[in-house]
Amino acid sequence: MNTEKQKVLVIGANGSTGKIISNLLQNSATYHPIAMIRKESQAKYFENKGIETVLGDLEKDFEPAYKGVSKVIFAAGSGGSTGPEKTKAVDQEGAIKSVDFAKKHNIEKFVLLSSMGAGNPEDFKDSDMYGYLLAKHNADNHLMKSDLNYSIVRPGSLTNDKGTGEIEAAKKIGKRGKIAREDVAETLVEVLDSQLASVISFEILEGQDRIKDALSKL
Repeated sequence: MNTEKQKVLVIGANGSTGKIISNLLQNSATYHPIAMIRKESQAKYFENKGIETVLGDLEKDFEPAYKGVSKVIFAAGSGGSTGPEKTKAVDQEGAIKSVDFAKKHNIEKFVLLSSMGAGNPEDFKDSDMYGYLLAKHNADNHLMKSDLNYSIVRPGSLTNDKGTGEIEAAKKIGKRGKIAREDVAETLVEVLDSQLASVISFEILEGQDRIKDALSKL
Protein backbone atom coordinates (compact mmCIF):
# COMPACT_ATOMS: atom_id res chain seq x y z
CA MET A 1 0.00 0.00 0.00
CA ASN A 2 1.40 3.38 -1.03
CA THR A 3 1.19 5.74 1.93
CA GLU A 4 3.25 8.55 0.41
CA LYS A 5 1.43 11.86 0.58
CA GLN A 6 0.51 13.62 -2.67
CA LYS A 7 2.31 16.92 -3.16
CA VAL A 8 -0.12 19.77 -3.79
CA LEU A 9 1.10 23.11 -5.14
CA VAL A 10 -0.90 25.94 -3.58
CA ILE A 11 -0.74 28.97 -5.88
CA GLY A 12 -1.73 32.08 -3.97
CA ALA A 13 -0.72 30.46 -0.68
CA ASN A 14 0.06 33.79 1.00
CA GLY A 15 -3.49 35.08 0.55
CA SER A 16 -6.17 34.82 3.23
CA THR A 17 -7.81 31.77 1.67
CA GLY A 18 -4.48 30.30 0.54
CA LYS A 19 -3.16 30.21 4.10
CA ILE A 20 -6.23 28.30 5.28
CA ILE A 21 -5.82 25.84 2.38
CA SER A 22 -2.14 25.32 3.20
CA ASN A 23 -2.95 24.62 6.86
CA LEU A 24 -5.70 22.15 5.95
CA LEU A 25 -3.34 20.28 3.64
CA GLN A 26 -0.57 20.28 6.25
CA ASN A 27 -2.96 18.58 8.71
CA SER A 28 -4.16 16.09 6.10
CA ALA A 29 -3.25 12.41 6.07
CA THR A 30 -3.33 12.44 2.26
CA TYR A 31 -1.63 15.63 1.07
CA HIS A 32 1.66 17.48 1.45
CA PRO A 33 1.36 21.21 0.66
CA ILE A 34 3.91 23.20 -1.31
CA ALA A 35 3.11 26.86 -0.70
CA MET A 36 4.06 29.03 -3.68
CA ILE A 37 5.13 32.46 -2.46
CA ARG A 38 6.23 35.50 -4.41
CA LYS A 39 9.06 36.66 -2.14
CA GLU A 40 11.32 35.24 0.56
CA SER A 41 9.85 37.52 3.23
CA GLN A 42 6.58 35.57 3.01
CA ALA A 43 8.25 32.27 3.94
CA LYS A 44 8.39 32.71 7.72
CA TYR A 45 4.64 32.16 8.27
CA PHE A 46 4.81 28.81 6.50
CA GLU A 47 8.15 27.73 7.96
CA ASN A 48 6.74 28.27 11.46
CA LYS A 49 4.02 25.75 10.60
CA GLY A 50 6.38 23.28 8.97
CA ILE A 51 4.95 23.94 5.50
CA GLU A 52 7.32 23.68 2.54
CA THR A 53 7.56 26.76 0.30
CA VAL A 54 8.69 27.45 -3.24
CA LEU A 55 9.30 30.81 -4.89
CA GLY A 56 7.15 31.69 -7.89
CA ASP A 57 5.76 34.89 -9.39
CA LEU A 58 2.62 34.61 -11.54
CA GLU A 59 3.84 37.50 -13.69
CA LYS A 60 7.12 35.69 -14.46
CA ASP A 61 8.21 32.11 -15.18
CA PHE A 62 7.19 29.90 -12.25
CA GLU A 63 7.31 26.49 -13.96
CA PRO A 64 10.03 25.18 -11.54
CA ALA A 65 7.39 25.26 -8.77
CA TYR A 66 5.72 22.25 -10.41
CA LYS A 67 8.64 19.89 -9.81
CA GLY A 68 7.41 16.71 -8.11
CA VAL A 69 3.84 18.00 -7.72
CA SER A 70 0.78 15.76 -8.23
CA LYS A 71 -2.07 18.26 -7.93
CA VAL A 72 -2.61 22.03 -7.92
CA ILE A 73 -4.93 24.44 -6.16
CA PHE A 74 -4.98 27.89 -7.78
CA ALA A 75 -6.25 30.28 -5.10
CA ALA A 76 -4.50 33.44 -6.23
CA GLY A 77 -6.58 36.50 -6.96
CA SER A 78 -6.46 40.25 -7.11
CA GLY A 79 -9.99 40.52 -5.72
CA GLY A 80 -10.65 42.99 -8.50
CA SER A 81 -9.36 45.84 -6.35
CA THR A 82 -5.82 46.28 -7.66
CA GLY A 83 -6.59 47.81 -11.04
CA PRO A 84 -7.34 46.25 -14.44
CA GLU A 85 -3.73 45.51 -15.42
CA LYS A 86 -2.97 43.58 -12.21
CA THR A 87 -6.32 41.80 -12.38
CA LYS A 88 -5.62 40.60 -15.90
CA ALA A 89 -2.02 39.65 -15.06
CA VAL A 90 -2.97 37.55 -12.01
CA ASP A 91 -6.54 36.31 -12.43
CA GLN A 92 -6.36 35.67 -16.15
CA GLU A 93 -2.82 35.34 -17.48
CA GLY A 94 -1.38 33.88 -14.27
CA ALA A 95 -4.11 31.26 -14.13
CA ILE A 96 -3.72 30.44 -17.84
CA LYS A 97 0.03 29.91 -17.41
CA SER A 98 -0.67 27.74 -14.37
CA VAL A 99 -2.96 25.53 -16.44
CA ASP A 100 -0.42 25.26 -19.26
CA PHE A 101 2.34 24.23 -16.83
CA ALA A 102 -0.06 21.69 -15.30
CA LYS A 103 -0.62 20.10 -18.71
CA LYS A 104 3.11 19.99 -19.36
CA HIS A 105 3.75 18.29 -16.02
CA ASN A 106 0.83 15.83 -16.23
CA ILE A 107 -0.88 17.15 -13.10
CA GLU A 108 -3.54 14.70 -11.86
CA LYS A 109 -6.07 17.38 -10.89
CA PHE A 110 -6.26 21.16 -11.14
CA VAL A 111 -8.58 22.94 -8.69
CA LEU A 112 -9.34 26.56 -9.61
CA LEU A 113 -10.84 29.10 -7.23
CA SER A 114 -13.05 31.28 -9.41
CA SER A 115 -16.01 33.49 -8.48
CA MET A 116 -19.76 33.43 -8.72
CA GLY A 117 -20.57 35.56 -11.77
CA ALA A 118 -17.59 34.31 -13.77
CA GLY A 119 -19.89 32.10 -15.82
CA ASN A 120 -21.70 35.12 -17.28
CA PRO A 121 -19.56 38.24 -16.78
CA GLU A 122 -21.66 40.16 -19.32
CA ASP A 123 -24.41 40.26 -16.67
CA PHE A 124 -22.08 42.57 -14.73
CA LYS A 125 -21.07 44.82 -17.64
CA ASP A 126 -21.98 47.99 -15.70
CA SER A 127 -20.40 46.80 -12.43
CA ASP A 128 -16.98 47.56 -10.98
CA MET A 129 -16.49 43.78 -10.88
CA TYR A 130 -16.82 43.30 -14.64
CA GLY A 131 -13.07 43.26 -15.42
CA TYR A 132 -12.39 40.86 -12.56
CA LEU A 133 -15.19 38.49 -13.54
CA LEU A 134 -14.16 38.61 -17.21
CA ALA A 135 -10.59 37.67 -16.25
CA LYS A 136 -11.91 34.78 -14.15
CA HIS A 137 -14.21 33.73 -16.99
CA ASN A 138 -11.33 33.60 -19.48
CA ALA A 139 -9.18 31.58 -17.07
CA ASP A 140 -12.06 29.18 -16.36
CA ASN A 141 -12.63 28.61 -20.07
CA HIS A 142 -8.93 27.93 -20.67
CA LEU A 143 -8.99 25.24 -17.98
CA MET A 144 -12.19 23.71 -19.37
CA LYS A 145 -10.52 23.31 -22.77
CA SER A 146 -7.26 21.93 -21.36
CA ASP A 147 -8.10 18.19 -21.15
CA LEU A 148 -6.97 18.27 -17.51
CA ASN A 149 -9.03 16.73 -14.73
CA TYR A 150 -10.36 19.84 -12.99
CA SER A 151 -12.80 21.40 -10.56
CA ILE A 152 -13.74 25.06 -10.91
CA VAL A 153 -15.21 26.39 -7.66
CA ARG A 154 -17.24 29.62 -7.83
CA PRO A 155 -18.09 30.94 -4.36
CA GLY A 156 -20.29 33.89 -3.48
CA SER A 157 -18.94 36.82 -1.44
CA LEU A 158 -16.15 35.67 0.85
CA THR A 159 -16.33 36.44 4.57
CA ASN A 160 -13.92 35.93 7.45
CA ASP A 161 -16.64 34.31 9.56
CA LYS A 162 -15.98 30.99 11.25
CA GLY A 163 -16.63 28.13 8.86
CA THR A 164 -19.58 25.85 9.54
CA GLY A 165 -18.53 22.91 7.38
CA GLU A 166 -21.88 23.22 5.59
CA ILE A 167 -22.54 24.63 2.12
CA GLU A 168 -24.99 24.81 -0.75
CA ALA A 169 -23.51 23.63 -4.05
CA ALA A 170 -24.89 23.48 -7.59
CA LYS A 171 -23.74 24.11 -11.14
CA LYS A 172 -25.88 27.23 -10.99
CA ILE A 173 -27.46 28.25 -7.68
CA GLY A 174 -29.52 31.11 -9.10
CA LYS A 175 -29.06 33.57 -6.25
CA ARG A 176 -26.32 35.67 -4.71
CA GLY A 177 -24.98 35.16 -1.22
CA LYS A 178 -21.95 34.75 0.98
CA ILE A 179 -19.71 32.01 2.33
CA ALA A 180 -16.89 31.79 4.88
CA ARG A 181 -13.34 31.49 3.52
CA GLU A 182 -12.82 28.47 5.78
CA ASP A 183 -15.66 26.63 4.03
CA VAL A 184 -14.33 27.63 0.61
CA ALA A 185 -10.87 26.35 1.54
CA GLU A 186 -12.30 23.06 2.81
CA THR A 187 -14.27 22.66 -0.43
CA LEU A 188 -11.13 23.23 -2.52
CA VAL A 189 -9.25 20.59 -0.54
CA GLU A 190 -12.14 18.09 -0.76
CA VAL A 191 -12.30 18.28 -4.56
CA LEU A 192 -8.61 17.41 -4.86
CA ASP A 193 -9.99 13.87 -4.76
CA SER A 194 -9.72 12.83 -8.40
CA GLN A 195 -13.12 11.09 -8.27
CA LEU A 196 -15.04 13.97 -6.69
CA ALA A 197 -16.65 16.87 -8.62
CA SER A 198 -14.38 16.28 -11.60
CA VAL A 199 -14.51 18.11 -14.95
CA ILE A 200 -17.13 20.48 -13.59
CA SER A 201 -17.63 24.11 -12.59
CA PHE A 202 -20.01 24.81 -9.74
CA GLU A 203 -21.13 27.54 -7.36
CA ILE A 204 -21.11 27.45 -3.57
CA LEU A 205 -22.76 29.49 -0.82
CA GLU A 206 -23.26 28.93 2.89
CA GLY A 207 -25.84 26.20 3.31
CA GLN A 208 -27.05 23.21 5.28
CA ASP A 209 -25.33 20.22 3.64
CA ARG A 210 -22.02 18.89 4.93
CA ILE A 211 -19.38 19.82 2.36
CA LYS A 212 -18.67 16.26 1.19
CA ASP A 213 -22.39 15.49 0.93
CA ALA A 214 -23.05 18.66 -1.08
CA LEU A 215 -20.22 17.82 -3.48
CA SER A 216 -21.35 14.23 -3.95
CA LYS A 217 -24.70 15.50 -5.31
CA LEU A 218 -23.13 17.50 -8.16
